[in-house]
Amino acid sequence: MNSAVAHSEHLIERLPEVRGRLSAGASLAKVTWFGVGGPAEVLFKPADADDLAHFLKHKPADVPVTVIGVGSNVLVRDGGVPGVVVRLGRGFASILVNKADVIVGAGALDGNVALAAMQADVSGLEFLSGVPGTIGGALRMNAGAYGAEMKDIVIGAVALDGDGNRHELSAEDLGFSYRKSTVPADWVFVEAHLRGFAGQVEDIRARMDDIRLAREDSQPLRTSTGGSTFKNPEDHKAWQLIDEAGCRGLRIGGAQVSEKHCNFLINHGTATASDIENLGEEVRKRVKATSGIDLTWEIRRIGVNVEGDGA
Repeated sequence: MNSAVAHSEHLIERLPEVRGRLSAGASLAKVTWFGVGGPAEVLFKPADADDLAHFLKHKPADVPVTVIGVGSNVLVRDGGVPGVVVRLGRGFASILVNKADVIVGAGALDGNVALAAMQADVSGLEFLSGVPGTIGGALRMNAGAYGAEMKDIVIGAVALDGDGNRHELSAEDLGFSYRKSTVPADWVFVEAHLRGFAGQVEDIRARMDDIRLAREDSQPLRTSTGGSTFKNPEDHKAWQLIDEAGCRGLRIGGAQVSEKHCNFLINHGTATASDIENLGEEVRKRVKATSGIDLTWEIRRIGVNVEGDGA
């Protein structure tokens, strides 16, 4: 048994008993869209919100917790993630539509929520079909696409704080701004209350078809990527700044700036997390040199680098 595995198993022994699953040294590359990165020291898949609350309340105070959804907008560094990585799964994927109100678990896929709303003749949520990931991540970053964002449809949310206490949050409490919420970083979203408006399924389906076609036409959907890499600076488009800096197609190792949409970084199959992060930083450097603008990462980077990494 190597020291890393032994350390992970020792950590599990220190954690409270749960109804969900705890796994030592679990691969995160297999559950993230980039397909890179080191393991979680311990991966926890809670059975439901009560199981997660119990865990947060009773875990040792020195154990860090990192939450991920389906790994669509996250880059796990090559050294892996210390402490416990919480992955919200089926116990958090419920979708309940009541007239124009949609109550969803934070682990529900954005696209599935859009589809359920369409099937119930609820409009206003179509844009979620163009947002990769889960509702929890969408809440955290006020995700948006195609002219709408979460702040337009969120009535409230439920979150657990770092001690497992439950908080009912209003839309105002969420503090939404561009790709940001002011909810503390260690709080875990477990549920959202969304509201659309009455529509016709044919019109809703047509709008979702338009979004699908627009994505297929403009984004590298059939590659290993993490979605939009950088936030749009005020009054600018990140992709345009990247293009003007001559970065379209730029490569480091197995990572490349997409030639189809240059605000996407792609893994050609041999990239390390360090390749991807270093490529992103090189893009930031070149954009700064040509435009004077500092690009801000939209992709969430977690974990630690291995010794010798330049990221």
